[in-house]
Amino acid sequence: MERNVSMDEISDGRLYGLNDMVKADCRDCRGCSQCCRDMGSSILLDPLDIHRLREGLGRSFAELLENCLELNVADGMILPNLKMDEEKNCCVFLDGRGRCSIHSFRPGICRIFPLGRFYENRDFQYFLQIHECPASRSKIKVKKWIDTPDLQENQKFIREWHYFLKDLQETFSTEAGRARQKQVNIYVLRQFYETAFDGSREFYGQFWERLKKAREVCGVLA
Repeated sequence: MERNVSMDEISDGRLYGLNDMVKADCRDCRGCSQCCRDMGSSILLDPLDIHRLREGLGRSFAELLENCLELNVADGMILPNLKMDEEKNCCVFLDGRGRCSIHSFRPGICRIFPLGRFYENRDFQYFLQIHECPASRSKIKVKKWIDTPDLQENQKFIREWHYFLKDLQETFSTEAGRARQKQVNIYVLRQFYETAFDGSREFYGQFWERLKKAREVCGVLA
């Protein structure tokens, strides 16, 4: 999701790579759950997030949509996001102790917080959000903080997924693109979210196969 804000307003002015040290370690939050509240529909989920939730909770995408997720339009694309508990205005996965009940398979955006991603020139780096977390933080290496298996493959996945969506969005600026926008959105939802990835096989290989086919079908070759 695009954010039309100045980096000077929301960050410390630096961009970080995987081997950089960044002041992001909140020491297990120490009981704070502020980042799990008042999020609206901002926590968008990518195909890996949904795959992890399906595997971790043992639910289908349709079942997750019943009470954990919802669909919203973001920059012309219909994408799933984490649902808020309407009464408590917090993530539905926040338990009674104010702790994340899906922490081991939490979504990528939650995993990197308080870092964000800055995309440029068909690549991305990380930045530190300085107003979003009230905790007293210490320095930690970016790749250690992200704590994601198969990190290099994961970085490639994040980059390719982001720019696939961007390429699709650009096609919607033409009359022909707008005419098939709904059809493209339905296809992307079915191809990458509704149709489960095989849990007995490595995720990324399956994703590359689907992405190649999707680019061909949607006419947005890399």
